[in-house]
Order: sequence, then structure tokens, then C-alpha cells
Amino acid sequence: MATGQGRRVANAATVPIGARPSLADTIKGSRKLPSRLVLHGQGGIGKTCFALHAPSPYFLLSPGETGLHTLMDAGLAPEVPNLEIADWDGSLALIEELTTQEHPYKTLVIDVIDGLEKLANEHVCQSSFGGDWSEKGFMGFHRGFKVAASGPWRSFLAALDKLRAAKLMGIILLAHTGTGSFQNPTGPDYNRYAPDMYKDAWQLTYGWADIVLFANREPVVQKERGQPKGKASGALPRTLYTEWSPFADAKNRHNLPDEIDMGNSGAEAWHNFTEALKAARQGGKDGQSNG
Repeated sequence: MATGQGRRVANAATVPIGARPSLADTIKGSRKLPSRLVLHGQGGIGKTCFALHAPSPYFLLSPGETGLHTLMDAGLAPEVPNLEIADWDGSLALIEELTTQEHPYKTLVIDVIDGLEKLANEHVCQSSFGGDWSEKGFMGFHRGFKVAASGPWRSFLAALDKLRAAKLMGIILLAHTGTGSFQNPTGPDYNRYAPDMYKDAWQLTYGWADIVLFANREPVVQKERGQPKGKASGALPRTLYTEWSPFADAKNRHNLPDEIDMGNSGAEAWHNFTEALKAARQGGKDGQSNG
């Protein structure tokens, strides 16, 4: 994963808002920006441990997200800079400070974005619906969620892009996984895994990200004859899924393999991911990357 080195990209020209575009503004090749990564999975699957091994991480924690502190208290993780944010404006203020101030951090890790989305929803409920969570206010026809996604959440993603361009920081967004019904246009609907967020905010995030990984540990289920349900008897190794499938949201724009073994530790998971990314980039020089 490309990460920030505290410098600006020489050929990252952008036409300012309101200015007239010109061929003179054209750059050759890409802007060499670091990847925008989302990792979602069930609690305890190893999301935080994975992100701990990113280069020089700074953790922005949503309210009540204690996994990082638990790991550090148990001696299972090194001490890393982190801050728990209590409100929506505070999260944007911190991202702005990272964008405009000098600092040694190379990766921003947000743990977790579904917790941050709740802050966005609270902000919208207070600012646009007078604090009314009822059907007459925020919850009516889910309009509050739609306002939060199209306004604050879109601004949040734009702020992350600004940070990424200004400081060349890698962005890792962690999310808890939920299950929801997929409206299948070609057959019966079915349940599948996706981040535990309102669909509009998640679809914006999914489209924004360069890489979406789904971490899972598939159970080994044995079913006895005549029994309606099976019994889980063990678990397969932890796996990172990199492509959309009928059971989970994932994607990548780097020709990654469909599955990456997470191994037995966060360090091993990060190593296997970055090695797969290097191999994909080397192999992709003569081919095409995924859209």
C-alpha cells in the first residue's frame, strides 16, 4: 500500500474551483497517491491489529471504540497515537489539522466508520430536524440518513481526499460488519455481509475506496442426517476477501488475488496483504487493473 512520506507530489496539478481548465494543466501519468482502503469484518477478527502495522499510523477512534486500548493494555499492541472523538465537528477538525499542520504520521486509521456515521447522523438530527428522532423528524422515510449521507458524509470523504493529496497519507477505514437483505434483481433476495451502516453512506464510501477488504473466518459446519440445522465444529483460517461476491461487499483496483490469508497475527496479515499488493502491481504492468 502506498503511504505518505510528508511531501507533495510534483505532478499533482488540480484546476482550482471556478478556474478555466486548460491543456497546460494536464499532467502525465498518475498522481501517485496512496490507496484508500476499507476493511470490514466481525468484532475480534483482527481489523485493528491489521491497521496497527501500517506505516506510522494515527488512530481516530469513534465513541466507545475500545479495541485499540484493550490491545495496548494487554501488551498485544505497541502504543500508538490515538484520539477518541466525541462529536462530528471534532472529527472534521482533527482531519483538517492533520491536513494543514506538520506531523510525523503517514497513515490515518479511523476505527470505526460505522461509529463515525452515528456522529454524522446525530449532527444532522440536531442541525436539520431540531433533535427530533421520530417519524416526524429524522426517521421519517429515512430522510435523515439520506441528508447525512449526501451532506456531512460526502464532505467527510472529501476531507480525507484533501488530506491524502496534501500529506500523501494512506487512509484506512475500519468497519464492523452487519448482515442485510440484498435485493436481487435476477432471483430471490438473500442476506449478505456489508459494513453496519446506512446504505447511502456505505455506497458513497464503497465507490470512493480503492480497496475494500472483507475479513472473515468461515466456520466448519457439520450436519447430521435428519437434523434441520448443522453444528459448527471448528473454523478455517482468517481470510481477506478482495472481490465482490454474493455473500459480501469487497473490491479492489489493483488486481489482487480473490483471497489473502491473514495468518495468525496482525503483522502476518499486513505482510501478506502488502506482498500481494506488490505482486499485483508488478504483474499489472503488462495488464489491466480492476475497475
